[in-house]
Amino acid sequence: MATAQPSTAASYLRAIGAFSFDRVAPLVLAALVTEDPLLLIGASGTGKTFLLNSLSEALGLEHRHYNASLISFDDLVGFPFPDPEKGGVTFLQTPATVWGAESVLVDEISRCKPEHQNRLFSLIHERRIQGIALDRLRFRWAAMNPCSTDQEGLGYSGSEPLDLALGDRFGLFIEAADWGDLEDEDRALIAHPAGEGALAEDGGALRQALATWRERFQQQATHCPRAVQDYVVAATTFLNSHGVRVSPRRARFLSRSLLAGAIVVEGMQEDLAQRVLAASLPHLTWGEQIEPKLIEAAHLLAWDSAFLQGDRKWVHLFHCERSLPRKVGLLLCSPGPDAATQAIAEFIGTEPYPRVAALCLALYPAASQGLGTLGAGGIHDLGKVAMPILSVSGDISWQERLDHGGSSHPEIVRFNRVLDGLAEPRRSRARQLFSHFLVKKLLPDDPAALEQALADCVGVIQKALGRDRA
Repeated sequence: MATAQPSTAASYLRAIGAFSFDRVAPLVLAALVTEDPLLLIGASGTGKTFLLNSLSEALGLEHRHYNASLISFDDLVGFPFPDPEKGGVTFLQTPATVWGAESVLVDEISRCKPEHQNRLFSLIHERRIQGIALDRLRFRWAAMNPCSTDQEGLGYSGSEPLDLALGDRFGLFIEAADWGDLEDEDRALIAHPAGEGALAEDGGALRQALATWRERFQQQATHCPRAVQDYVVAATTFLNSHGVRVSPRRARFLSRSLLAGAIVVEGMQEDLAQRVLAASLPHLTWGEQIEPKLIEAAHLLAWDSAFLQGDRKWVHLFHCERSLPRKVGLLLCSPGPDAATQAIAEFIGTEPYPRVAALCLALYPAASQGLGTLGAGGIHDLGKVAMPILSVSGDISWQERLDHGGSSHPEIVRFNRVLDGLAEPRRSRARQLFSHFLVKKLLPDDPAALEQALADCVGVIQKALGRDRA
């Protein structure tokens, strides 16, 4: 093996014989830096166990490797034995017991019996067994095949989803590459017969680098760059608002992994941030697939919010804002027509139509009269949505605009309930919007909340015009 210090993240792993982890090398090394629990997921024979055992060899750790499908609790703690001197119980240790370990690999963790999962919980989460602290334990690693709800015919029927609380205790979830993902050169290196049983020896390069990275991480974690926190808050908020629960604990894991990854690759990189975000989501461990486009959208929004400057930063702050009235307020004080036009076009192209219709109906009449600095392009885009709404006559009975139903049609009843009690001109404005929805046969989930947002948008505009709120 080469003894010279590698210059890239991937070369640290290649130096210890792990040739199939180039793409995720910064994530693996980031997990070493944070010392947060790491879980590798992949098909059998993809080198998960080999990598983790090799890391322990290269770092010179007192290591324990347990097969969770076979392990008993006595294997972890030893055999209980009365201790008359202390008036309690002591454990007779063996070379396999966890006491004194610096790194632990729980292999096949998804094949573990439920009662053993509960016992492993404190080991992985707290570095404790039976309430006793494992003072020397630094690294907690695990590996598993895809769980039984997410196999696509792979046949791992014994690989069960992890308990949600246990899965959420890991910092990163890294998927191992299979044969079809590898380059020919790496396939040849992996197939070489001398690789079996070879010791992971890199001349101390990884150990030396890790000590430096760890020192930097501890310093920067105390004074974390604000952009890292902004990225994590934006991404976490986006995913939670789109039905992907990300726990507060996971947000902290994400911050730590992102900071550590940037230290390993010597600078914050956009592709690294996206990979860290994807690898920080535990949902694969309980068989839930997250749409990759949703993760990409969360990343793009978070990256632009945290790291962009000038007009582009304002545009993405606009998209982060969920309140329609506050969006209107941002548009009315935009940094210029180009930024406003871009924000309006992207809003119209990505948001649900009922929200788009409400904002455009509220803003277009005033914008077309010169309110704000929206620019000709932005006003034109607002008008394309607003004009069809304004052309609908609220005086024509709604049921005449339906192919079926009548005054008792459930949506007409629902809209009428919202309109009851509203004063003019608010009532007419809402009736016109609802009539447009009925014409398009497009029904909002919560018409009352949408009408309130429309009224609040108009209030923001009238305040800007210097008049009383309607």
